[in-house]
Amino acid sequence: MLREDINIRDPFVLVHDGRYYLYGTRGETCWGRANGFDVYVGRDLENWDGPIVCFSNDGTFWADRNYWAPEVHEYGGAFYMFASFKSETRRRGTAILRAETPEGPFVPWSDGPVTPAGWECLDGTFHLDEAGRPWMVFCHEWVQAVDGTICALPLTRDLRASDGAPQVLFRASDVAWGRPQRDSQGREGFVTDGPFVWRLGDGRLACLWASFSESGYTQAQAVSENGILGPWRQAEPLFWKDGGHGMVFRDLQGRLLLTLHSPNEHLLERPFFYPLEEKDGVLRVR
Repeated sequence: MLREDINIRDPFVLVHDGRYYLYGTRGETCWGRANGFDVYVGRDLENWDGPIVCFSNDGTFWADRNYWAPEVHEYGGAFYMFASFKSETRRRGTAILRAETPEGPFVPWSDGPVTPAGWECLDGTFHLDEAGRPWMVFCHEWVQAVDGTICALPLTRDLRASDGAPQVLFRASDVAWGRPQRDSQGREGFVTDGPFVWRLGDGRLACLWASFSESGYTQAQAVSENGILGPWRQAEPLFWKDGGHGMVFRDLQGRLLLTLHSPNEHLLERPFFYPLEEKDGVLRVR
């Protein structure tokens, strides 16, 4: 299957054992009821085998809609999927699933969402700090918070639960270029979406996140010189032209790449790959 034929949002690439594993939100079921996630497997970034179902709701899973933004991280000899879910009776939140291989099958690991039960949350990502302590970085969603935030939540070592209270890292309104959006009830707010943390060559952290500017969906970044709790400084966005929810990885040749989905339009979303460089203390598309 060619890259251009894969309709997913929120692309995430795991590089493992000489292969690329591409995960994402299924385009067709993104906004309604859903029941699983797929993975695509390849030795380059244009030709893929799949889709291979890596998680499927067998009827016992708690959520039945908004299956969003699966990320898979290797940790402690296993593979952990961080993904967002929602049901009619439970708020949207990020739960953690586990598998023995990148292709799954993934099974529930946390007891429901790890994010706060009373919050509307999404897009949890995994981060290990310099001391080896695990964290989840996630969004408190703008549809509830109005001014969306990026938060950090400490996790237990086994990744089954939170291990403390969430702390706000920054807000959507921290950027001058942000433009408000309207939710389904006509209320305005500022969007935070899709955080991903990357350690720069000098040890500082970059946090990719997405919002909306005059150019549409925009791939932003912030930088911290003092670890996950910051303070965070907003830098020049990586991608202005209707693309976002990106992440960073090194390919099999060691090159630094950004992947994101574009355009941000239902059933037209595709994964794209762009070469990156570190320049003047931030990430830049080459």
